[in-house]
Amino acid sequence: MSLEATSVPTVATEPFINRRDPALALGPDGRPAMSRRAPKWADVPDEKWNDWRWQLSNRVNELADVAEILNLTEEERDGLSAPDKFRVDITPYFISLIDPDDPNDPIRRQVIPLGREAQAFTAMMEDSLAEDRHSPVPGLVHRYPDRVLMLVTTQCASYCRYCTRSRIVGDPTQNFNRAEHEAQLDYLRRTPQVRDVLISGGDGLTLAPKLLEQIIRGLREIPHIEIIRIGSRVPVFLPQRVDDELCEMLGKYHPVWMNLHFNHANEITPEVARAVDKLTRAGIPVGNQSVLLAGVNDCVNIQRQLVHKLVEMRVRPYYIYQCDLVEGSGHFRTPVGKGLEIMEGLRGHTSGYAVPTYVIDAPGGGGKIPVMPNYLISYSDHKVVLRNYEGYITTYEEPTDYKAHDKTTCDACLHARKEPGQSGVLGLLEGERMWIEPTGFSEVHARGNDQPHRLQQPGKWTPYGVGPIEGKARETLPVLPAEFGPGEEPRPLDGEPTASAHGELL
Repeated sequence: MSLEATSVPTVATEPFINRRDPALALGPDGRPAMSRRAPKWADVPDEKWNDWRWQLSNRVNELADVAEILNLTEEERDGLSAPDKFRVDITPYFISLIDPDDPNDPIRRQVIPLGREAQAFTAMMEDSLAEDRHSPVPGLVHRYPDRVLMLVTTQCASYCRYCTRSRIVGDPTQNFNRAEHEAQLDYLRRTPQVRDVLISGGDGLTLAPKLLEQIIRGLREIPHIEIIRIGSRVPVFLPQRVDDELCEMLGKYHPVWMNLHFNHANEITPEVARAVDKLTRAGIPVGNQSVLLAGVNDCVNIQRQLVHKLVEMRVRPYYIYQCDLVEGSGHFRTPVGKGLEIMEGLRGHTSGYAVPTYVIDAPGGGGKIPVMPNYLISYSDHKVVLRNYEGYITTYEEPTDYKAHDKTTCDACLHARKEPGQSGVLGLLEGERMWIEPTGFSEVHARGNDQPHRLQQPGKWTPYGVGPIEGKARETLPVLPAEFGPGEEPRPLDGEPTASAHGELL
């Protein structure tokens, strides 16, 4: 037979388009999807809107500017009018994501100050993590044996109201200069035990591109620095910053890792998905660190939505932080029990790589402590006592005025994905059952309980059996286990497959 006669005809196929990939989402016009843009900037050309420098230059910060975009409450007006408030600056992109009429919008709560922000609370501190005490040179925090935190700027694209470094962040008069960067690098050159450097601030991705590369190159030229990490919220506040130029530059200095900071699924937009896609395609592993915040994400269903959207973007949930005991964060604090409740509702209920580690960054400089039995010494109604990896004992004061999450008004709770065993669930797709029975099979048969499997026959196996004993096997089954001693079992009948042949274990 000729080759022509046996050849398979070529069938034309449509090119595959992956509609599941968030980075490929399309809008109604068939172009790449875009998030909402506030009316104030409706006439701004796309070229400007998508320029990260334009976004930084047009941030809103004054009461009048914010009031033009959002319908403010009296407490928000008080917060924005406070003379000594922590800095406010919000990119046009990020403030556009806020529902202008919802005072409880989770994005709004993170960036718009409230009057109560200035209220003191028990155990409140200016430098709750004792970073200044562990700083051998300005901007470098050496708190762990083999890694350091390198603060390269005090500036951010926008400012979180619960910022743990509000004592310095946002103040342009306290910014780090090139001489201080060089002092940091010099310390690292003389400290060979350091193998891992985390670049943070402020936010290093707000630096001028040449300055950022100069710092990263300086780190990569130190032989004992193995890993460079970047902690950034710029891809959340300002996804336009993640352009081809940035990714190409970072790709030259691998191994480079990056941790982002998403607190709510509403922060994940088509623009963010495309930015993360650029980072991962540049070979940068991406993780996420959330902060547990009252009124923002203190709900297992909100957290589950967030981690699912993160892994969809190939972002690994890394940490959930308990809110620090820092000035201005009192109204964001939750009890530690809330974090434990959320972890209980994530582990086992979703994929393991979608489950972050719940940690408290210990007051007094004890470092990040996982909230788990080995490290949780005691837990009362007002204080948590923790032990870190060094045996250092520290305490975390619980909030006294926490308002419990209201499940009756939470959209994520009202539309939570159902699981088997939950009340009111109908149908397989709704989560009532975990399996589909083959046609003609009863429920009992489908689960293998109406007749024993051949490997469950009592004569085939004996307790503690480790292999057949020659001369002991019977010619036929069944054989009672009592007739064989420990380690004795009959051989399978001739022609009968063994358990090992099927990879089966009792």
